[in-house]
Amino acid sequence: MALKPTIYKFGLSLTDLDRDHYDTLNLTVALHPSETIERMMVRVLAFCINAQDGLSFAKSLSDTEEPDLWLKSLDDQVQLWIDVGEPSFDRMKKSARIAKRVKVYSFNTKSDMWWQTVSNSLRNLPIDVYQIPWEAITKLATIVDRGTEASVTITQASAYIATANGECEVGWTQLNPKP
Repeated sequence: MALKPTIYKFGLSLTDLDRDHYDTLNLTVALHPSETIERMMVRVLAFCINAQDGLSFAKSLSDTEEPDLWLKSLDDQVQLWIDVGEPSFDRMKKSARIAKRVKVYSFNTKSDMWWQTVSNSLRNLPIDVYQIPWEAITKLATIVDRGTEASVTITQASAYIATANGECEVGWTQLNPKP
């Protein structure tokens, strides 16, 4: 018998000061049995950072042909492809052919080593790669539960998250800034 995902529900009050984007998000997120809560929280954070009409969670872990998040146009063209973790170079190259924009949010303790391995190969691909410190993600994972209400404020490559269980700040760095 296959294990079923654990369902998390998030009520988020989002304030993105950099993009002048203000929203109330009600997200239902499935924590896949093979996924850590830290990885799930990076998916939620990536959703907040890129929040816009039409952005959605894809099947990702259960379908390796899809990203973690994506934005599709009305004619089913992929406008934005977002992967979480440390995808292979081949996967990133493929996603750059499929989508108009590609973003990767790396967060594991192996993130630095992964970046050293793929950075030269990515130089000519239109992919934005961001690194989120592992310590910040582990802190974020401790302040959420299966029915979290939170306030998320984003400004200058940093998100301040406040829940009833605590608060934390999660920053990120773009590893391949464009000139």
